[in-house]
Amino acid sequence: MRRRATGTARHRRSLHAAVALASAGLVLAGCTAAGKAGENDSGGGSKDGTVKVGLVYSRTGLLADYGKQYRDGFMAGLDHATKGTGKVAGHRIEVTEQDDAGDPGKAVSAAKNLIGKGYKVLAGTTDSGVALQMAPLAAQNKVLYISGPAATDAVTGINEYTFRSGRQSYQDILTAGTMLGEAKGKKVTVLAQDSTFGQANVAAVKAVLGARGAKVGSVLAPPSATDLTPFARQVKAGGPDLVFVAWAGSTAPALWTALDQQGVLEAGKVVTGLAGTASYPVFGEAGAKVSFLAHYFPGAGGGNAVEKSMIDSVGKAGGTPDLFTPDGFTAAQMVVRAIEEGGATDTAAMVKALEGWSFDGVKGKEQVRAEDHALVQPMFVAKLKGKGAAARPELVSTAPMDEVAPPAKPSAG
Repeated sequence: MRRRATGTARHRRSLHAAVALASAGLVLAGCTAAGKAGENDSGGGSKDGTVKVGLVYSRTGLLADYGKQYRDGFMAGLDHATKGTGKVAGHRIEVTEQDDAGDPGKAVSAAKNLIGKGYKVLAGTTDSGVALQMAPLAAQNKVLYISGPAATDAVTGINEYTFRSGRQSYQDILTAGTMLGEAKGKKVTVLAQDSTFGQANVAAVKAVLGARGAKVGSVLAPPSATDLTPFARQVKAGGPDLVFVAWAGSTAPALWTALDQQGVLEAGKVVTGLAGTASYPVFGEAGAKVSFLAHYFPGAGGGNAVEKSMIDSVGKAGGTPDLFTPDGFTAAQMVVRAIEEGGATDTAAMVKALEGWSFDGVKGKEQVRAEDHALVQPMFVAKLKGKGAAARPELVSTAPMDEVAPPAKPSAG
């Protein structure tokens, strides 16, 4: 292989997880057969032509709702990419599901179990910490690994066996940058908590928008703060051209209320990330005044044929398309492509089949970049219409995939 150079308790849990993602800005039938951990398998490519694919994702745990979105999308994508047959190039695709519960240790254990049985293709991963443990394992064992919603930029280019089927943090920030316009000389304030999470957001915005000439500062609140009015006033007093909000936790509703009451939302452009449906009520009256960078929401793709296929298929199966449903759908498209062009057992050929591949995805035209396996894709800007349970995103603009492409980070092998 070549080497390159360089309500209910459950609802509350869902809402808290969604709040963290929404506020980060950096921050998911016939053709499958679900398996169970420990069952006897004959390997990744059996004599009867079956290709076994391991799906390791958060079926339980804090990110279970996102894991379900990813899993629903994967099954819909497999049905779409195989035209309902569950087969490609004479091979029947069988999926074995494994729950990592958002725990890197459990994910690695499940992956080792599958690899030990001869599996050559693994997909999944809702959590960034899990992805960073799974990727080296894939390289060590020379298996194809397609990461899912995990957004950490560190996954891109980590090795030649690892691909991603979702967006990454850099694409989020570049989308925010499209709302700033010409960055040179503009003032950007990052409003966040004074924590590792918040400081990482400040550093990322400085690295991306600061490099384009923006003057990036920050207003950091103690994570324990409940009276957020002083911080809202501080932001307004600075007169920024763009406020980038990166906020996690249960105080998010209070934050948005403070920003609204202090006039911050009318004084300039305020941007944050749009998470899943459960997060929409968090913004309250402020929702209509905030600009949202969005990875995906139903309808963002403009109702193209692939998006329609995903929405219809997930709906028929009893699911609801949401933020990370396209990540699973895209992963299935990539699995089918790898097998169709690379065969059932030759991992090097599978890798080659995916590198540089351009295809019609849920979000529109997308491409697997050959240099580092980043998924170059469109991103969206949205507004929330309505409030509370009735709040729904409305597309404002689409950022073309090349405009929000992260810098290439070639793998060393």
